[in-house]
Amino acid sequence: MNISDYPGLSSYEDRHGKTRWRYRHKGRNVVMPSPSDPAFEEAYQAAVEGRAPKKAAVVQMPGAALPATFGAAYRLLKLTAKWIAFDEATRSMNGRLIEEFLATRIVDDNPLSWRDVQVKDLRRGHVEEILGTYVATPHKAKHLLVAIRKLIRVAAREDWIEADPTHLVEWRPAYTGWKAWPQEAMTKYEERWPLGSAARTCYGLALWLGNRRGDVAGLRKDQRVQKRIIIDGEERIVDGFDIVQGKSAKKTGGKRIFVPITPMLAEILDALDHDGETILVTAYGKPFSAKSLTGAMAHWTKLAGLPAGLTLHGLRKSLGVYLAEAEASTRQLMEVLGHDNIEHAELYSREASQVRLAVQGMDRVARMVRKK
Repeated sequence: MNISDYPGLSSYEDRHGKTRWRYRHKGRNVVMPSPSDPAFEEAYQAAVEGRAPKKAAVVQMPGAALPATFGAAYRLLKLTAKWIAFDEATRSMNGRLIEEFLATRIVDDNPLSWRDVQVKDLRRGHVEEILGTYVATPHKAKHLLVAIRKLIRVAAREDWIEADPTHLVEWRPAYTGWKAWPQEAMTKYEERWPLGSAARTCYGLALWLGNRRGDVAGLRKDQRVQKRIIIDGEERIVDGFDIVQGKSAKKTGGKRIFVPITPMLAEILDALDHDGETILVTAYGKPFSAKSLTGAMAHWTKLAGLPAGLTLHGLRKSLGVYLAEAEASTRQLMEVLGHDNIEHAELYSREASQVRLAVQGMDRVARMVRKK
């Protein structure tokens, strides 16, 4: 640049030897940015006109958040080991819920959203009001509460808060679970799909192993093993599958369970005649993907003349019902199905026990009345 093009502009060295710039005119002395600075031209023009320079537009950087706010808590949450360990589907679901919460305005006519609110300002009443807007989707409200609590834990770890405002908030929608298959539907399905077909094999693995769809799709032939066990003093060699459940693999490396092969499943396995690595294969001899099994089962049940809603997970629940009706203990239910939550396992046994105890009780009433 030619300094003569900018009357009044001069440079000097400060006490540290650094070059500084200034504008001097009629007793006014204005500190200036370097001529190489993009803001120089505006600053010089403002100095000549005797006004303050225009402020540069504020640019919101992606992921930026005010200190100690929910936005800042979310940014830190995504850096935690627990968040990184979640599978992609879990991160996606929690991310959507948290973003929906952060974008929610505190008051409809106020532009301030929860993203820019400090965590310490959240109150129990706020949380209950937010959850109340999801009255039509109670399970979504439950998952949202879990997501908000993830942000609360981050804030507590950073010492932004001393107490959890959601501690006394309860949101437990009634659990109905997946629909178990009725016996009539099972019979109709088995009549439609013969032994050896992919439809029958998939059905049998889900029903008699209690597997989730990912475990059904990935079950390999080399997972079939024999275990030596002593029950009531008698030694037995039991044929079964050594399974590492995929649902918990990302968090804990997968829960390892051994599930014995029943005569019903043995009949299905004996009918197989293919060279694939997995038990279940497509018409091209390739493994199914976990996602494709959902659509495949819907297609197979439709061709069998069954109503919609009978799913692979429903077969897993059907095994739980069978176990409960056979008076298996809650711990036995947990070990077969791979449950860690005792309350979840007890859902099966409570329902079966209620029916059995009610019938036994009314039988007693009937005998008593007949005697009278």
